[in-house]
Amino acid sequence: MVEFFTQTNLGIVLLILGQCLLVLIPLLLALAFLMYADRKVWAAVQMRKGPNVVGAFGLLQSFADFLKYIVKEIVVPAGADKFVFFLAPMIAFVLAVISWAVIPFNEGWVLADINVAILYIFAIGSLEVYGVIMGGWASNSKYPFLGSLRSAAQMISYEVSIGLIIIGVIISTGSMNLSDIVAAQDGNAGLFNWYWVAHFPMLFLFLISALAETNRPPFDLPEAESELVAGYQVEYSSTPFLLFMIGELMAVVLMCALISLLFFGGWLSPVPFLPDGVFWMILKMAGCFFIFSMVKAITPRYRYDQLMRIGWKVFLPMSLAWVVIVSFLAKFEVMGGFWARWTMGG
Repeated sequence: MVEFFTQTNLGIVLLILGQCLLVLIPLLLALAFLMYADRKVWAAVQMRKGPNVVGAFGLLQSFADFLKYIVKEIVVPAGADKFVFFLAPMIAFVLAVISWAVIPFNEGWVLADINVAILYIFAIGSLEVYGVIMGGWASNSKYPFLGSLRSAAQMISYEVSIGLIIIGVIISTGSMNLSDIVAAQDGNAGLFNWYWVAHFPMLFLFLISALAETNRPPFDLPEAESELVAGYQVEYSSTPFLLFMIGELMAVVLMCALISLLFFGGWLSPVPFLPDGVFWMILKMAGCFFIFSMVKAITPRYRYDQLMRIGWKVFLPMSLAWVVIVSFLAKFEVMGGFWARWTMGG
């Protein structure tokens, strides 16, 4: 049996398919409950009950919403390019899914442990803009098209600062492999050995940039209903809209995973006497998602000119300056190589 899965083409294909499903199915189930948690947090801040009818404590509300989207009629605007109209949400969903191929949940728990995982994620992230642009253009309406242009400009702007922040982490680690980045944060100091200490200023910039990159409040300008109805998604209904929504939520969870891996040690235990494991990775991702939800509940929406000014005039210079500072600190091994982890066996 082992030889079948390791030495035959069919066995290898089935093994890879099984591994993909092992990541995808728990991820989709987690998204349903994270959506429920997001709505509950927002309701609690506004002193409302939130979902509380479908299932115990409303736990099955997301599945009811899923069923509703599946059975609703798909409406296509007159004059829309039908092929591109349906291709756009598929691109948004598929690209969001395949980004998870390089995310490690534990030591060795990764579909593709490639040495250029960071570049892979950036390549996929840059392609996700096409799904948004195609959806807005194919709808044959000015409001979705304006929303898609704003979304594309926003995503591209904050990708730059995210990239520069990650370059600082790469300089400290000497590797673009996410497993190596986590291993470089291992040490006797526990959570104080993680990169949130070494790269402390950039943690906040990365978090805010991740909010803007994923169109989360207070940077949900592409979906500013008072101005653009619902942005590039306004003409979508039923399953195509569901694909856009899942793709966007999956991108949010991906950012939570990246924050956990890059700054909070991934699956590493915060204290040396407790064992490492996937539990810590899940807990850190859940904590990051809670912060995303709280930001959504308590902050007002920014104007578009404020959003772009922060990205290009504040975050870009600060992240670029941090790359230079970290390069200096790593080169001269300041504080015993605290910013040069490749010299510490990481």
